[in-house]
Amino acid sequence: MRLTLIMCFMLLLSPLTAMPLAAEGAVKNVGPVVLERMNAVRAQHGLHRLKLNRKLTATSGVHARNMLKYGFFSHDGPGNSTPGSRARSQGYRFCRITENIAQGQKTLDIVFAAWMNSPKHRHNILDPGVTEFSLVRGPGNIWVMNLGRRGC
Repeated sequence: MRLTLIMCFMLLLSPLTAMPLAAEGAVKNVGPVVLERMNAVRAQHGLHRLKLNRKLTATSGVHARNMLKYGFFSHDGPGNSTPGSRARSQGYRFCRITENIAQGQKTLDIVFAAWMNSPKHRHNILDPGVTEFSLVRGPGNIWVMNLGRRGC
């Protein structure tokens, strides 16, 4: 009888506990949308084109979800994670990695303009040492861009 009650209780709770946070799956890959804009800006500065990278996209998505889930806004994440440690955890072996984050900008145009008007963010976008990038948008207008270079 006791075992039956425990199992019934677990079955009642399982749909609630097994459901992911609604926001966890809502991170959108917007890298393909901004690819040409990124490369046009880089070309204006005599820089090579960037390519999208799925491992960097996963890295950006993890960080956007964590910022939402744990309610913080920083390049440092849970467990003292860094852009580099997050990229390595997704299998991205790099010799160079940078990250831009933003929160609150409602459109891609606004966040991109904000980054280009910020010396540090602009430097990351125009870094001649990077060859690949990703950009995701999470709920609450959390934006995470990772730029990197594999190998070297």
